[in-house]
Amino acid sequence: MWAFRWIRQYGCDGIATLAGVGGWGGKGPAGRPGAAGAAGVLTAGRGAISSVERFKSRCHRRQRGPPVSASEVRTPPVLRTATSASRRGASYRDRVYPLWFYVVPAVLYLVLFIVPTVSSFYFAFTRWDLREAEWIGWANFARFFAEPSLVQGLWHTLVYAVITSGAKVVLGLPLAVLLTSGIIGRTFLRSVLFFPVLVSTIGVGITFTALMDDEGLINSVLALFGIDGVLWLADPALALYSVALVDIWKGIGLATLIYIAGILAIPHEYFEAARVDGAGRLQQFFTIILPLSRPATATVIILSLIGGLRSFDLIWAMTRGGPGFASDVIASVIYKQYQAGFYGLSTAGNVVLFLVVTAIALPLNWFLTRREVDL
Repeated sequence: MWAFRWIRQYGCDGIATLAGVGGWGGKGPAGRPGAAGAAGVLTAGRGAISSVERFKSRCHRRQRGPPVSASEVRTPPVLRTATSASRRGASYRDRVYPLWFYVVPAVLYLVLFIVPTVSSFYFAFTRWDLREAEWIGWANFARFFAEPSLVQGLWHTLVYAVITSGAKVVLGLPLAVLLTSGIIGRTFLRSVLFFPVLVSTIGVGITFTALMDDEGLINSVLALFGIDGVLWLADPALALYSVALVDIWKGIGLATLIYIAGILAIPHEYFEAARVDGAGRLQQFFTIILPLSRPATATVIILSLIGGLRSFDLIWAMTRGGPGFASDVIASVIYKQYQAGFYGLSTAGNVVLFLVVTAIALPLNWFLTRREVDL
């Protein structure tokens, strides 16, 4: 009877293994085969192996049917269904936050973002005065693209966004390389460079309006070197670019900070290996820093481009779109249309701006992040 108890407890293969180790060559303290330990193996020789095989064969015949491998075991469908359901239930129970926790954010997102967006698309096809809306179809969009000031504002917006985002990339990366080197006082210099980001945009606009005045500080300093003053904000050919310079000055700190984070994330072993291979600082920049800063570059380009396309406050604080329409961007033109009471037309302009930003940002994000860097 002890054999059946061992078979139920250990199985045929387990008992056979124990028997092989024990050699069936003697009796242990309990008087049972296999208890003689390693001495049985030494005395049994090759006969023990054949005995083990015969035991396994007889043992399997005593069981119901032949031995079943693990690959042949199948879970019953009902058990599989119950198991999958229990796993799904466990996943719901193991959530960090319960489902009801997401109700309030979802309602706020719906009320503050989805509803206004859908409403804007609807009112863009109407003539409305904040009380009544008359459906007029595509008339607002046709008028938008037929209005020279609106088309000019859209073109200025694209130029402004490209200039500011491009300059932040071109200047931000070298500044980040400088501020991650062993330069003295780099922590202080980082703070100074990032300070304009924290200042109010309206405050920056008012300050630079005074500095760029015909008799302002900038022209006074130029006069000391015998250079004639420049009509920074009064010249139609320079007004938009002057505002763009101020935007670059204010936003370069954030771009540099993003690049600093990207450079510090590069493993130091890459630079050590490059130095061992005899690479100089310029070679390290082009072979290590520049390719591995691709994610940071994508972030700077996308954020700067979207910010440039949506720019309004700095331009309105410095030039109000003037002189004339020389520095008007799409946002300032839309604001002027609202002031004049053309709510449907201005809403159509908002829809156009939304579509332009989406059409530029999404493909650009896909293009900049689709490839991995190979060193």
